[in-house]
Amino acid sequence: MRDHFEARDFDGAGRVGRLDVPRAGVTVETPALLPVVNPNIQTLEPRRMETEFGAQILITNSYIIKTSEGLREDALERGLHDLLDFHGAIMTDSGSFQLAEYGDIDVTTEEILQFQYDIGSDVGTPVDIPTPPDASHEQASDELRTTQERLAVAEGVDVGDMLVNAPVQGSTHADLREEAGRHAASTDLDVFPVGAVVPLMNDYRYGDMVDVVAAAKRGLDQDCPVHLFGAGHPMMFALAAAMGCDLFDSAAYALYARDDRYLTVRGTKHLDDLEHLPCPCPVCSEYTPAELRALGERERGDELAAHNLHVSFAEMRRVRQAIRTGSLMELVEARARAHPAMLDGYRAALDHAEQLERTDSASKDTFFYLSGESARRPEVVRHHERLDRLAPEGDVLLTEGDNDDDFDASWTVEPPFGPFPRALRNTYPLTAEVPDRLDGAAFDAAADGVAALCAGSDAAFTLAHRDWPERALERVPEGVSLVNLHGREH
Repeated sequence: MRDHFEARDFDGAGRVGRLDVPRAGVTVETPALLPVVNPNIQTLEPRRMETEFGAQILITNSYIIKTSEGLREDALERGLHDLLDFHGAIMTDSGSFQLAEYGDIDVTTEEILQFQYDIGSDVGTPVDIPTPPDASHEQASDELRTTQERLAVAEGVDVGDMLVNAPVQGSTHADLREEAGRHAASTDLDVFPVGAVVPLMNDYRYGDMVDVVAAAKRGLDQDCPVHLFGAGHPMMFALAAAMGCDLFDSAAYALYARDDRYLTVRGTKHLDDLEHLPCPCPVCSEYTPAELRALGERERGDELAAHNLHVSFAEMRRVRQAIRTGSLMELVEARARAHPAMLDGYRAALDHAEQLERTDSASKDTFFYLSGESARRPEVVRHHERLDRLAPEGDVLLTEGDNDDDFDASWTVEPPFGPFPRALRNTYPLTAEVPDRLDGAAFDAAADGVAALCAGSDAAFTLAHRDWPERALERVPEGVSLVNLHGREH
């Protein structure tokens, strides 16, 4: 058991937890955002990130520090915390990003971990191989073996109480990602970044990103804190958190600001296209778009970076609160409507509903049915799976209407869940709020619930429905009698 990470509240695979970082002497509440600090170009000072934005942890690049003579000597002499003027935890990358970008770096895992320890890093990273998406299975497998060999090397480096990352690679091959997660979890390393996903996010391949994370999570243990490397846009925080990611690092706040791009939870806007600033952060409360455009390039970039970071931290707080109240999936669904690629990501997440259900809280706030995707949520999957625990006998009425004394038992049936004993009417998620004008997916799911209850049962069932679509009725087992409460019998 890893005693430095504890998950406390769950919603889907999302969890609010505590990551103890012993070398820094701090405990980070997760999900957490790690602003990326370029050691050469600090758009916003780390101290300001701590005091104004509430940053508990940040990430910087130890390879850049090591290969920059002035920075290297300064970091070795003063220590990373003094160099950056930051009192929270500091994670350092190893140069693997440079390896992916330029094809080679001049450092070994032993050397870079020792250097990270020497400059006072709190969470270090070995030199893994970030295999890009869509690489061949052979390439991804070969490079994964190299990464795993380096994790073994990392285990043997004496780094005291510095935590060490165990990156999970494998390109877009689910079997390799799962294998990588299982291998990483078997080490005595501490934090588990899912790597090489930035190209997927840059290309808006959120569905593929979800599949990669789901595969990695199948291999990892529940006590493994998961870092989604390079996941910096607030639009996708809720989705990634729902898949079980605990740490996110963002350079987007600064990179986008340099290009006059303004982050929102619904996407990115260019400053030239804005007549109003739809945000209550301090920057947007002080400036109009015209006033921001009138600033000098450096000052404008700093103000936009501050706005972008405010939006990012606010969304992370929103995600944590949603997990605590059991409304994370509703937040994911709201974000999914911001962009078609996000909807792809949400639908991909629901393809893994059975996996999400394993850690999903059994009791939450009210279930809100918001679209056809809601019919595939983990709560619906759980209800259908638990129907086989029940054994109705005799003639059983499954009805959207009232009890009928001509039957041995009367159960309620409601889309999207399907049938349930009336005594459960006031239990979650059967207290769901659903629209009057339901879509076909809700009726299909309810019919699947009827089929789940009937499977293996000797009872005789009658389904009394209110104008269910023919497509849904075709999913009801043949032996079930159908009665339309609006007057038509089947």
